[in-house]
Amino acid sequence: MSKAPTSLAEDVTWDGHAKGSKGYRRILAALALAGVATFAQLYSTQAVLPLMAADLRISAAEAALSISLATVGLAVSVLPWSFAADRIGRVRAMAFGIGAATLLGLLVPLAPTVPVLLGLRALEGMALGGIPAIAIAYLNEEVTKIHTALAAGSYVAGTTLGGLAGRLVAGPAGELWGWRAATLAVSVLATLSAVLFLVLVPGQRRFTPAPAQGFQGAWRTLRTHAANPRLLALYLQAFLLMGGFVAVYNYLGFRLHAAPFAMPATLVSLIFLAYLSGTVTSRWAAGLTTRFGRRNVLLAGILVMSSGLALTLMDNLAATLAGLVVFTGGFFAAHSVGSGWTGAIATEGRAQAASLYNLSYYLGSSVIGWAGGLAFQAFGWTALASGVIALGITTAAVTAVVHRQTPTSR
Repeated sequence: MSKAPTSLAEDVTWDGHAKGSKGYRRILAALALAGVATFAQLYSTQAVLPLMAADLRISAAEAALSISLATVGLAVSVLPWSFAADRIGRVRAMAFGIGAATLLGLLVPLAPTVPVLLGLRALEGMALGGIPAIAIAYLNEEVTKIHTALAAGSYVAGTTLGGLAGRLVAGPAGELWGWRAATLAVSVLATLSAVLFLVLVPGQRRFTPAPAQGFQGAWRTLRTHAANPRLLALYLQAFLLMGGFVAVYNYLGFRLHAAPFAMPATLVSLIFLAYLSGTVTSRWAAGLTTRFGRRNVLLAGILVMSSGLALTLMDNLAATLAGLVVFTGGFFAAHSVGSGWTGAIATEGRAQAASLYNLSYYLGSSVIGWAGGLAFQAFGWTALASGVIALGITTAAVTAVVHRQTPTSR
């Protein structure tokens, strides 16, 4: 984690780690591990929500609060973390956040009551806010400009593996020993990943500490980003698509547990293998942007996502699982393009631009991810899936209008 010894002149003329270099590989490996530590913990209860609801005698929507409050905590903390990272450095901020999150994650299985459990999950989410937005700002500074979109896609691919690893560990462990053992196992996995991240992550060479802005300076930066319609369209995309994505994964497990599928928890946890499609499409989509432009690839991702979800409306297990794979691949293709695009549009205050994207992203996860449960409980899966498809259509329409084909779309 120490900074490589270089002269000031070298750092001024250095263009960043190029694709294929040792530093580039270490950055991607370290951020992939940070993705495991972050997203395995953030969604550690998702694979065992039905078990948690039964054990604690709470409803599906109440159990899903263990996800929503963690993502709310992350959402409200990304902006403070971004300003802290401007002062103390990207790597140091990520190290503090990931360390605090792993300690809190180890306490979650010990929670004696539902309120304590939810409080710990909220704090865990706040600590995890130090990773997602800062990681993108770090990439934009330390990787050569021509390769930043590909590096961002690789980072998103790593986050999908993190989310998948946590769910695959939690599902079988929960079936055998209960949801508390499942969350403990995920926290141990996250701790090991955090340690490896600290060992591998290269020091910063292009970071310059920003002067303390004060409230007015911070507000001016945020207001500039909020007044940019192209950034606003990306923030809306993050809110709507992520909200719909989390709602699908939160409640599909309940549907598969019930008739006509009646699947056990261990098998239900395997639905998260669909994340592997996102691991592939997030990198693939990032590469396609150089040929077709970010706007077109983003629209294609939304179309694929909505088409896949339409397949889950059938009461057929094969169609539902195939639709989930397509839905997941489309979502991560769109997300990898949107998250990387913020850094290309925002020439100043990149950490804050990325933080606003993540704020929208996780607010969508919290609000729509929870509210989807109300629709599911009242009207069933058809209502939930149709609502998420409508969110995708809305996002595509806004994207098509606001992001006209321009040089920075490529």
